[in-house]
Amino acid sequence: MMAKLYDFELSGNCYKVRLLSALLGVSIDIVPVDLRAGEHKKPPLIDLNPFGEVPIFLDGEVVLRDSQAILIYIARKWGGERWLPNDPVGLAHVAEWLMTAENEIAQGPADARVIVKFGRDLDLGLARTKATRILGLLEARLSRQPWLAAERPTIADVACMPYVALGHEGGVMLDDYPAIRAWIGRIKALPGFVGMPAL
Repeated sequence: MMAKLYDFELSGNCYKVRLLSALLGVSIDIVPVDLRAGEHKKPPLIDLNPFGEVPIFLDGEVVLRDSQAILIYIARKWGGERWLPNDPVGLAHVAEWLMTAENEIAQGPADARVIVKFGRDLDLGLARTKATRILGLLEARLSRQPWLAAERPTIADVACMPYVALGHEGGVMLDDYPAIRAWIGRIKALPGFVGMPAL
């Protein structure tokens, strides 16, 4: 049975799952969710994810609700060690950047985008300030090495790239960050890459 993704096309978190699946050549059944109608907060989806959010990923009896957790699952099940290292140091470096995606990137460029694009009631100035800080840190990292966590692309790059690349929708521009722009270009050049609107 094919794995299933309950998906919202404009969600960067859903896109992460679609992107990694495409890069690994894993076919998944993508089920669009109508967020405006609140479909994610009603049965059967609220029963699958009591947090009332997408993505939701089903693979047989496995039900997962967080994009970073889903990336780990897909990488380990279908990608071997290539996308998620087995060694303690490599795994820890990937985990650092998964946490960065969930925190600094989510509270910076992702929040700026959701305020401007979707009208979320958050502090735009604060989001843009946080975005500037994390973009500076990313630029420094990517000026020294081509990928975030290893000598090759990993799920760290898949987790962090979408909301950085979509930041322009929240007024967070990448003009002053050549290393970040080059990194996004390297990800887009990977075999199997798929895009999303505005990216």
